[in-house]
Amino acid sequence: MTIGLDWLPQTAFLYLIVFARVGSMLMLMPALGETSIPARMRLSFALVFSLVLYPLLSGQLPALPDELMAIVVLLVHEIIIGLMLGALMRFFVSAAQVAGSIIAFQIGLSAAMMADPNQGGVQGAVFGTFLSFLGVALIFATDLHHMALSAIYDSYSVFSPTDPLMAGDAAQAAIRAVTGAFTVGVQMAAPFIVFGLIFNLGMGILSRLMPALQVYFMAMPANIGVGLILFALLLAMMMGWYLTHFEAELATLRV
Repeated sequence: MTIGLDWLPQTAFLYLIVFARVGSMLMLMPALGETSIPARMRLSFALVFSLVLYPLLSGQLPALPDELMAIVVLLVHEIIIGLMLGALMRFFVSAAQVAGSIIAFQIGLSAAMMADPNQGGVQGAVFGTFLSFLGVALIFATDLHHMALSAIYDSYSVFSPTDPLMAGDAAQAAIRAVTGAFTVGVQMAAPFIVFGLIFNLGMGILSRLMPALQVYFMAMPANIGVGLILFALLLAMMMGWYLTHFEAELATLRV
């Protein structure tokens, strides 16, 4: 009995095509692609997840081309799609940083900065870093990362490896994702914007009524204290709105 090995090149090519998109998306995907997770763990998970998707997607993938340049073009095509979709998912969760920056500014803690591992170690407001970490924890706690993995599988129904890149649609989706994240971030911080306006207006009136009073030294601790109490009371509402936004945006990437 003769055992042929003709299936090996085709199998290796299809697995490489799947891994190109899956690996690119998982490097940027929220929760699963955080820089705080070691790169080897993310790479290992991408290899295993590609192996899981391979039998499900093998019928939708193109055959092995005869020319090397055609193989390179397909690989670059899949990497670009993976980076594009991963970046869109990353834009979805940037609402936490927007809300944290606004909250920190309104309660007088905008100067309190720390490195945010979820943003590559860039300095950010403490509230933004806290909300970012809490958002990642809640994504895992509510199993929304399963929905993100499902979006990777569904992406092959929307972006076929044989179809040309839709650069215009990708740009519009990126603009919509950024504006949506900014809108949700402002909505999450809306109570603090109202609080800041009322508090500063009251302090301004008080300073006019009592010019001898040191309003600044009295207002700063009061602003921080009331702001922290308000933050504790509204945290559940803000994160619920955040998760609803993330789930709704993920649904747009699924079939």
